[in-house]
Amino acid sequence: MDPSRVSYHHGGLRAALIAEGLRVARTGGAAALGMRELTRAVGVSPNAAYRHFADRQALVLAVALEAQDLLADAMRARIAPSASPLDRLRAVGLGYIHFARTERGWFELAILTRDDGPPGTNGPFPAPFQLLLDALDGLVASGGLPAARRAHAEWACWSTVHGFADLTTRGPLRRQDPATLDALASYVVDTVIEGLTSGGST
Repeated sequence: MDPSRVSYHHGGLRAALIAEGLRVARTGGAAALGMRELTRAVGVSPNAAYRHFADRQALVLAVALEAQDLLADAMRARIAPSASPLDRLRAVGLGYIHFARTERGWFELAILTRDDGPPGTNGPFPAPFQLLLDALDGLVASGGLPAARRAHAEWACWSTVHGFADLTTRGPLRRQDPATLDALASYVVDTVIEGLTSGGST
């Protein structure tokens, strides 16, 4: 079949390229997202893709936004319906770490942003970051986190869990067994939460 003769309608090609991007990035990360390879996989010419994406980077970022949603879904899945505000914050952190460990390719994409500024400075907050903000605000509302300690608390939480996730995927902890990593993840998350909430009732 001549790839240039395949017809897509109503945004179908854009969606197909993103879906194929997610498929290959799951194991290959951002490096697997070659425009020529993706268009070949969905049966079109590279020129057809440029009607939807200005360049490869635009396609990579579109796939990254989908990966961010997958990360947010994984974080939400850790939150029990009856979870307390403290448990919600804990689940958000553990969900982030678990996704990083189990979906390394998608996680690499999920942490890509559309610019070099902090999340939310040039557009809406990414869904995973918004979950963290909401969990912290909920903890303040419940009295579990002193309001005076709320400012910038998201950076303490995010840098802690992201740093630990990096240690488990690319650093010296990457060869540890899953049970050990689970225990260490709980310790890390509990420690940062304890530091934030010290002095408040939970």
